[in-house]
Amino acid sequence: MSADGLVAVTTHASEPEAAVAEIARAIAGVPLAGGLVFCSHRFERAKLAKALDKLMPGVPLFGCTSAGELTTRGYDSDSIVFVGFPADAFHLELLPFTDLDSFDTETARKQVRHFAGSCRNDAALALGEGLSHVALFLVDGLSHREELLTMTAQEALGEIELIGGSSGDGLAFKETGIFFDGHFQRDAAVIGLLSSSRPMQVFSANHYRPGGERMVITEADAETRTAFEINAVPAAEEYLRVVGQPSQTLDAAFFASHPLMVRTGGEYHVRSIQSANADGSLTFYCAIDRGVVMTVGEPVDRVAAMRDLFDKTEGKVGKIDHIIAFDCVLNRIDAERRQVAHEVSALYTEKGVIGFNTYGEQLRTAHVNQTFSGLAIGR
Repeated sequence: MSADGLVAVTTHASEPEAAVAEIARAIAGVPLAGGLVFCSHRFERAKLAKALDKLMPGVPLFGCTSAGELTTRGYDSDSIVFVGFPADAFHLELLPFTDLDSFDTETARKQVRHFAGSCRNDAALALGEGLSHVALFLVDGLSHREELLTMTAQEALGEIELIGGSSGDGLAFKETGIFFDGHFQRDAAVIGLLSSSRPMQVFSANHYRPGGERMVITEADAETRTAFEINAVPAAEEYLRVVGQPSQTLDAAFFASHPLMVRTGGEYHVRSIQSANADGSLTFYCAIDRGVVMTVGEPVDRVAAMRDLFDKTEGKVGKIDHIIAFDCVLNRIDAERRQVAHEVSALYTEKGVIGFNTYGEQLRTAHVNQTFSGLAIGR
Protein backbone atom coordinates (compact mmCIF):
# COMPACT_ATOMS: atom_id res chain seq x y z
CA MET A 1 0.00 0.00 0.00
CA SER A 2 1.32 3.48 -0.88
CA ALA A 3 0.85 6.27 1.64
CA ASP A 4 -1.57 8.26 -0.53
CA GLY A 5 -3.04 5.48 -2.64
CA LEU A 6 -5.50 2.64 -2.46
CA VAL A 7 -5.25 0.27 0.47
CA ALA A 8 -4.06 -2.89 -1.31
CA VAL A 9 -3.49 -5.94 0.90
CA THR A 10 -2.65 -9.57 0.25
CA THR A 11 -2.79 -12.25 2.92
CA HIS A 12 -1.87 -15.94 2.80
CA ALA A 13 -3.07 -16.70 6.32
CA SER A 14 -4.75 -20.12 6.28
CA GLU A 15 -7.60 -19.25 8.67
CA PRO A 16 -10.25 -16.65 7.70
CA GLU A 17 -10.11 -14.83 11.04
CA ALA A 18 -6.33 -14.46 10.87
CA ALA A 19 -6.50 -13.30 7.25
CA VAL A 20 -9.07 -10.59 8.01
CA ALA A 21 -7.09 -9.50 11.08
CA GLU A 22 -4.11 -8.97 8.78
CA ILE A 23 -6.27 -6.86 6.46
CA ALA A 24 -7.52 -4.82 9.43
CA ARG A 25 -3.95 -4.06 10.52
CA ALA A 26 -3.08 -2.87 7.01
CA ILE A 27 -6.11 -0.54 6.92
CA ALA A 28 -4.72 1.01 10.10
CA GLY A 29 -7.59 3.39 10.67
CA VAL A 30 -7.72 4.83 7.13
CA PRO A 31 -11.32 6.00 6.52
CA LEU A 32 -12.64 3.94 3.61
CA ALA A 33 -15.58 4.52 1.28
CA GLY A 34 -15.74 0.79 0.63
CA GLY A 35 -13.77 -2.32 -0.11
CA LEU A 36 -13.37 -5.08 -2.68
CA VAL A 37 -12.22 -8.59 -1.86
CA PHE A 38 -11.16 -11.56 -4.01
CA CYS A 39 -10.47 -14.86 -2.30
CA SER A 40 -9.34 -18.37 -3.06
CA HIS A 41 -12.21 -20.86 -3.13
CA ARG A 42 -10.31 -22.90 -0.52
CA PHE A 43 -11.36 -20.62 2.35
CA GLU A 44 -14.36 -21.64 4.44
CA ARG A 45 -16.87 -19.11 3.16
CA ALA A 46 -19.17 -18.83 6.16
CA LYS A 47 -16.26 -18.06 8.51
CA LEU A 48 -14.66 -15.66 6.03
CA ALA A 49 -17.95 -13.84 5.42
CA LYS A 50 -18.51 -13.43 9.16
CA ALA A 51 -15.01 -12.02 9.66
CA LEU A 52 -15.32 -9.68 6.69
CA ASP A 53 -18.71 -8.45 7.87
CA LYS A 54 -17.09 -7.30 11.12
CA LEU A 55 -14.19 -5.61 9.31
CA MET A 56 -15.93 -2.40 8.27
CA PRO A 57 -19.43 -2.16 9.79
CA GLY A 58 -21.73 -0.03 7.66
CA VAL A 59 -19.18 0.37 4.84
CA PRO A 60 -19.93 -1.21 1.42
CA LEU A 61 -17.87 -4.37 0.95
CA PHE A 62 -18.21 -6.80 -1.94
CA GLY A 63 -16.21 -9.43 -3.80
CA CYS A 64 -16.10 -13.02 -5.01
CA THR A 65 -14.30 -16.35 -5.04
CA SER A 66 -11.61 -16.81 -7.65
CA ALA A 67 -9.84 -19.23 -9.94
CA GLY A 68 -6.54 -17.71 -8.76
CA GLU A 69 -5.48 -14.34 -7.40
CA LEU A 70 -3.37 -11.43 -8.71
CA THR A 71 -1.29 -9.99 -5.88
CA THR A 72 1.99 -8.19 -5.31
CA ARG A 73 3.58 -11.50 -6.37
CA GLY A 74 1.76 -11.48 -9.68
CA TYR A 75 -0.03 -14.78 -10.21
CA ASP A 76 -0.87 -16.15 -6.77
CA SER A 77 -3.04 -18.77 -5.08
CA ASP A 78 -4.54 -19.69 -1.69
CA SER A 79 -4.71 -15.99 -0.86
CA ILE A 80 -7.10 -13.11 -0.24
CA VAL A 81 -6.78 -9.78 -2.04
CA PHE A 82 -8.36 -6.72 -0.42
CA VAL A 83 -8.70 -3.31 -2.09
CA GLY A 84 -9.80 -0.39 0.06
CA PHE A 85 -11.00 2.90 -1.45
CA PRO A 86 -10.02 5.92 0.69
CA ALA A 87 -13.05 8.06 1.56
CA ASP A 88 -11.29 11.32 0.70
CA ALA A 89 -11.23 10.40 -3.01
CA PHE A 90 -13.85 7.69 -3.55
CA HIS A 91 -17.54 6.94 -3.11
CA LEU A 92 -18.97 3.40 -3.43
CA GLU A 93 -22.51 2.01 -3.43
CA LEU A 94 -23.72 -1.53 -4.17
CA LEU A 95 -26.65 -3.00 -6.09
CA PRO A 96 -27.00 -6.79 -5.74
CA PHE A 97 -29.02 -9.25 -7.82
CA THR A 98 -30.12 -12.66 -6.55
CA ASP A 99 -31.96 -15.63 -8.07
CA LEU A 100 -30.48 -15.04 -11.52
CA ASP A 101 -32.57 -17.85 -12.99
CA SER A 102 -35.57 -15.53 -12.52
CA PHE A 103 -33.80 -12.36 -13.67
CA ASP A 104 -36.26 -9.88 -15.18
CA THR A 105 -34.62 -7.42 -17.58
CA GLU A 106 -37.18 -4.61 -17.40
CA THR A 107 -37.25 -4.57 -13.60
CA ALA A 108 -33.45 -4.65 -13.54
CA ARG A 109 -33.15 -1.75 -15.99
CA LYS A 110 -35.34 0.41 -13.78
CA GLN A 111 -33.34 -0.58 -10.69
CA VAL A 112 -30.00 0.17 -12.33
CA ARG A 113 -31.15 3.53 -13.75
CA HIS A 114 -32.41 4.66 -10.34
CA PHE A 115 -29.31 3.30 -8.63
CA ALA A 116 -26.93 5.08 -11.02
CA GLY A 117 -28.69 8.43 -10.65
CA SER A 118 -28.81 8.17 -6.86
CA CYS A 119 -25.13 7.19 -6.66
CA ARG A 120 -24.02 10.11 -8.80
CA ASN A 121 -25.95 12.54 -6.61
CA ASP A 122 -24.57 11.01 -3.40
CA ALA A 123 -21.03 11.06 -4.77
CA ALA A 124 -21.31 14.70 -5.80
CA LEU A 125 -22.45 15.64 -2.30
CA ALA A 126 -19.55 13.71 -0.76
CA LEU A 127 -16.73 14.63 -3.15
CA GLY A 128 -17.88 17.52 -5.35
CA GLU A 129 -18.42 17.75 -9.08
CA GLY A 130 -16.28 16.55 -12.01
CA LEU A 131 -16.02 12.94 -10.82
CA SER A 132 -15.17 9.77 -12.75
CA HIS A 133 -17.68 6.91 -12.48
CA VAL A 134 -17.20 3.19 -13.17
CA ALA A 135 -19.46 0.18 -12.53
CA LEU A 136 -17.50 -2.76 -11.11
CA PHE A 137 -19.48 -5.91 -11.88
CA LEU A 138 -19.12 -9.37 -10.31
CA VAL A 139 -21.33 -12.31 -11.35
CA ASP A 140 -21.59 -16.02 -10.56
CA GLY A 141 -19.30 -17.69 -13.10
CA LEU A 142 -21.53 -20.78 -13.26
CA SER A 143 -24.81 -18.92 -13.75
CA HIS A 144 -24.84 -18.81 -17.57
CA ARG A 145 -26.52 -15.40 -17.17
CA GLU A 146 -23.52 -13.14 -17.75
CA GLU A 147 -24.51 -11.99 -21.24
CA LEU A 148 -28.05 -11.03 -20.25
CA LEU A 149 -27.01 -9.24 -17.06
CA THR A 150 -24.09 -7.41 -18.65
CA MET A 151 -26.11 -6.07 -21.57
CA THR A 152 -29.04 -5.09 -19.36
CA ALA A 153 -26.86 -3.33 -16.80
CA GLN A 154 -24.77 -1.40 -19.33
CA GLU A 155 -27.83 -0.21 -21.26
CA ALA A 156 -29.29 1.16 -18.02
CA LEU A 157 -25.98 2.67 -16.85
CA GLY A 158 -25.74 4.84 -19.96
CA GLU A 159 -22.36 6.58 -20.19
CA ILE A 160 -21.02 4.90 -17.02
CA GLU A 161 -18.80 2.07 -18.25
CA LEU A 162 -19.12 -1.43 -16.81
CA ILE A 163 -16.10 -3.66 -16.16
CA GLY A 164 -15.90 -6.90 -14.22
CA GLY A 165 -15.44 -10.63 -13.99
CA SER A 166 -17.14 -13.96 -13.41
CA SER A 167 -16.37 -15.67 -10.10
CA GLY A 168 -14.44 -18.95 -10.02
CA ASP A 169 -13.68 -21.90 -7.78
CA GLY A 170 -10.24 -22.93 -8.98
CA LEU A 171 -11.11 -25.27 -11.84
CA ALA A 172 -13.68 -27.29 -9.90
CA PHE A 173 -16.75 -25.78 -11.64
CA LYS A 174 -18.95 -26.75 -8.69
CA GLU A 175 -19.97 -23.61 -6.77
CA THR A 176 -18.63 -20.07 -6.91
CA GLY A 177 -19.58 -17.27 -4.52
CA ILE A 178 -20.44 -13.58 -4.81
CA PHE A 179 -19.92 -11.63 -1.56
CA PHE A 180 -22.21 -8.79 -0.48
CA ASP A 181 -24.44 -8.00 2.51
CA GLY A 182 -22.15 -10.06 4.73
CA HIS A 183 -22.60 -13.37 2.89
CA PHE A 184 -21.22 -15.38 -0.03
CA GLN A 185 -24.10 -16.23 -2.35
CA ARG A 186 -24.47 -18.37 -5.46
CA ASP A 187 -26.69 -17.53 -8.45
CA ALA A 188 -26.03 -13.86 -7.71
CA ALA A 189 -24.34 -10.73 -9.04
CA VAL A 190 -23.48 -7.29 -7.72
CA ILE A 191 -22.68 -3.88 -9.20
CA GLY A 192 -20.35 -1.63 -7.24
CA LEU A 193 -20.69 1.89 -8.59
CA LEU A 194 -17.35 3.55 -7.86
CA SER A 195 -17.05 7.33 -8.12
CA SER A 196 -13.77 9.19 -7.71
CA SER A 197 -12.06 12.54 -7.97
CA ARG A 198 -9.17 10.61 -9.53
CA PRO A 199 -8.99 9.55 -13.19
CA MET A 200 -10.20 6.02 -13.93
CA GLN A 201 -9.94 4.11 -17.20
CA VAL A 202 -11.39 0.71 -18.18
CA PHE A 203 -9.63 -1.49 -20.74
CA SER A 204 -9.66 -4.98 -22.23
CA ALA A 205 -7.25 -6.89 -24.45
CA ASN A 206 -6.68 -10.46 -25.60
CA HIS A 207 -3.40 -12.04 -26.64
CA TYR A 208 -4.44 -13.75 -29.88
CA ARG A 209 -4.98 -13.00 -33.56
CA PRO A 210 -7.48 -14.87 -35.77
CA GLY A 211 -6.26 -17.86 -37.77
CA GLY A 212 -6.97 -18.46 -41.44
CA GLU A 213 -9.50 -21.32 -41.47
CA ARG A 214 -13.13 -20.64 -40.66
CA MET A 215 -15.58 -23.11 -39.10
CA VAL A 216 -19.32 -22.93 -38.43
CA ILE A 217 -21.30 -24.33 -35.50
CA THR A 218 -23.96 -26.47 -37.17
CA GLU A 219 -25.65 -27.99 -34.10
CA ALA A 220 -25.79 -26.44 -30.61
CA ASP A 221 -27.74 -25.88 -27.41
CA ALA A 222 -27.54 -22.17 -26.59
CA GLU A 223 -28.95 -22.63 -23.08
CA THR A 224 -26.11 -24.91 -21.95
CA ARG A 225 -23.52 -23.24 -24.23
CA THR A 226 -22.79 -26.60 -25.86
CA ALA A 227 -21.74 -27.13 -29.49
CA PHE A 228 -22.54 -30.62 -30.75
CA GLU A 229 -21.37 -30.22 -34.35
CA ILE A 230 -18.92 -27.95 -36.15
CA ASN A 231 -18.98 -28.08 -39.97
CA ALA A 232 -21.52 -30.95 -39.60
CA VAL A 233 -18.87 -33.07 -37.81
CA PRO A 234 -18.73 -33.88 -34.06
CA ALA A 235 -17.49 -30.64 -32.49
CA ALA A 236 -14.42 -31.94 -30.66
CA GLU A 237 -13.27 -33.95 -33.68
CA GLU A 238 -13.52 -30.97 -36.05
CA TYR A 239 -11.88 -28.60 -33.57
CA LEU A 240 -8.87 -30.92 -33.32
CA ARG A 241 -8.69 -31.28 -37.11
CA VAL A 242 -8.60 -27.51 -37.64
CA VAL A 243 -5.98 -27.08 -34.92
CA GLY A 244 -3.94 -29.74 -36.70
CA GLN A 245 -3.60 -32.11 -33.76
CA PRO A 246 -6.31 -34.78 -34.27
CA SER A 247 -4.97 -37.16 -31.60
CA GLN A 248 -4.36 -34.55 -28.88
CA THR A 249 -5.96 -34.94 -25.45
CA LEU A 250 -8.48 -32.18 -24.84
CA ASP A 251 -7.96 -30.44 -21.50
CA ALA A 252 -7.89 -26.90 -20.05
CA ALA A 253 -4.29 -26.31 -21.11
CA PHE A 254 -5.04 -27.27 -24.71
CA PHE A 255 -8.16 -25.09 -24.83
CA ALA A 256 -6.19 -22.17 -23.39
CA SER A 257 -3.48 -22.47 -26.03
CA HIS A 258 -5.90 -22.89 -28.95
CA PRO A 259 -8.86 -20.58 -28.23
CA LEU A 260 -11.72 -20.16 -30.66
CA MET A 261 -12.45 -16.62 -31.81
CA VAL A 262 -15.62 -14.95 -33.13
CA ARG A 263 -15.87 -11.65 -35.01
CA THR A 264 -18.42 -9.31 -33.42
CA GLY A 265 -18.69 -5.55 -33.65
CA GLY A 266 -15.82 -5.42 -36.11
CA GLU A 267 -13.37 -7.10 -33.70
CA TYR A 268 -12.38 -10.66 -32.85
CA HIS A 269 -13.23 -11.96 -29.37
CA VAL A 270 -12.38 -15.30 -27.78
CA ARG A 271 -15.13 -17.84 -27.11
CA SER A 272 -13.26 -20.17 -24.77
CA ILE A 273 -14.03 -23.87 -24.43
CA GLN A 274 -14.71 -25.02 -20.88
CA SER A 275 -14.85 -28.78 -21.43
CA ALA A 276 -14.94 -31.63 -23.93
CA ASN A 277 -17.79 -34.04 -23.31
CA ALA A 278 -18.13 -37.81 -23.70
CA ASP A 279 -20.49 -37.43 -26.68
CA GLY A 280 -17.92 -35.42 -28.65
CA SER A 281 -19.52 -32.05 -27.91
CA LEU A 282 -17.80 -28.95 -26.53
CA THR A 283 -19.13 -26.73 -23.73
CA PHE A 284 -18.15 -23.07 -23.76
CA TYR A 285 -17.68 -20.34 -21.13
CA CYS A 286 -19.53 -17.83 -23.35
CA ALA A 287 -22.72 -17.78 -25.37
CA ILE A 288 -22.66 -19.78 -28.60
CA ASP A 289 -25.36 -20.95 -31.00
CA ARG A 290 -25.93 -22.58 -34.36
CA GLY A 291 -24.57 -20.52 -37.24
CA VAL A 292 -21.75 -18.86 -35.29
CA VAL A 293 -18.59 -18.59 -37.41
CA MET A 294 -15.31 -19.18 -35.58
CA THR A 295 -11.58 -19.46 -36.15
CA VAL A 296 -8.71 -20.72 -34.00
CA GLY A 297 -6.73 -17.94 -32.34
CA GLU A 298 -2.96 -17.72 -32.77
CA PRO A 299 -0.79 -16.25 -29.98
CA VAL A 300 0.98 -12.89 -30.10
CA ASP A 301 3.92 -11.75 -27.95
CA ARG A 302 1.96 -11.36 -24.73
CA VAL A 303 4.51 -9.48 -22.64
CA ALA A 304 5.25 -6.95 -25.41
CA ALA A 305 1.54 -6.45 -26.08
CA MET A 306 0.81 -5.91 -22.39
CA ARG A 307 3.61 -3.39 -21.99
CA ASP A 308 2.09 -1.46 -24.87
CA LEU A 309 -1.36 -1.71 -23.23
CA PHE A 310 -0.03 -0.39 -19.91
CA ASP A 311 1.79 2.48 -21.66
CA LYS A 312 -1.38 3.52 -23.48
CA THR A 313 -3.44 3.27 -20.29
CA GLU A 314 -0.95 5.38 -18.35
CA GLY A 315 -1.14 7.93 -21.13
CA LYS A 316 -4.85 8.33 -20.36
CA VAL A 317 -4.83 8.41 -16.54
CA GLY A 318 -1.29 9.64 -15.77
CA LYS A 319 0.69 7.90 -13.05
CA ILE A 320 -1.18 4.74 -12.09
CA ASP A 321 -1.97 3.96 -8.46
CA HIS A 322 -3.20 0.40 -9.06
CA ILE A 323 -4.93 -1.64 -11.73
CA ILE A 324 -7.87 -3.76 -10.59
CA ALA A 325 -7.70 -6.65 -13.04
CA PHE A 326 -10.03 -9.39 -14.24
CA ASP A 327 -7.73 -11.91 -15.93
CA CYS A 328 -9.21 -15.08 -17.42
CA VAL A 329 -7.97 -18.27 -15.76
CA LEU A 330 -7.18 -19.63 -19.24
CA ASN A 331 -4.67 -16.81 -19.73
CA ARG A 332 -2.88 -18.05 -16.63
CA ILE A 333 -2.95 -21.66 -17.80
CA ASP A 334 -1.64 -20.65 -21.22
CA ALA A 335 1.12 -18.49 -19.70
CA GLU A 336 2.26 -21.46 -17.65
CA ARG A 337 2.16 -23.76 -20.67
CA ARG A 338 4.18 -21.31 -22.78
CA GLN A 339 6.57 -20.71 -19.85
CA VAL A 340 5.97 -16.95 -19.67
CA ALA A 341 4.07 -16.94 -16.35
CA HIS A 342 7.12 -15.61 -14.48
CA GLU A 343 7.50 -12.71 -16.93
CA VAL A 344 3.79 -11.91 -16.76
CA SER A 345 3.85 -12.01 -12.95
CA ALA A 346 6.85 -9.67 -12.85
CA LEU A 347 5.05 -7.23 -15.16
CA TYR A 348 1.91 -7.33 -13.02
CA THR A 349 4.00 -6.59 -9.94
CA GLU A 350 5.77 -3.73 -11.70
CA LYS A 351 2.50 -2.14 -12.81
CA GLY A 352 0.57 -2.53 -9.54
CA VAL A 353 -1.91 -5.10 -10.86
CA ILE A 354 -4.23 -6.66 -8.28
CA GLY A 355 -7.33 -8.75 -8.89
CA PHE A 356 -8.35 -12.29 -9.71
CA ASN A 357 -8.47 -15.00 -12.37
CA THR A 358 -11.99 -15.28 -13.74
CA TYR A 359 -14.33 -17.63 -15.56
CA GLY A 360 -15.06 -14.76 -17.96
CA GLU A 361 -14.84 -10.98 -18.18
CA GLN A 362 -17.39 -8.22 -18.74
CA LEU A 363 -16.71 -4.98 -20.59
CA ARG A 364 -19.53 -2.54 -21.33
CA THR A 365 -22.25 -4.70 -23.00
CA ALA A 366 -20.05 -7.74 -23.71
CA HIS A 367 -19.27 -10.92 -21.81
CA VAL A 368 -15.94 -12.18 -23.17
CA ASN A 369 -13.31 -14.83 -22.53
CA GLN A 370 -9.56 -15.06 -22.31
CA THR A 371 -8.98 -11.32 -21.96
CA PHE A 372 -6.96 -9.26 -19.55
CA SER A 373 -9.52 -6.61 -18.56
CA GLY A 374 -9.46 -4.06 -15.82
CA LEU A 375 -9.77 -0.65 -14.25
CA ALA A 376 -6.72 1.61 -14.05
CA ILE A 377 -6.91 4.18 -11.26
CA GLY A 378 -4.65 7.19 -11.38
CA ARG A 379 -3.28 9.21 -8.50
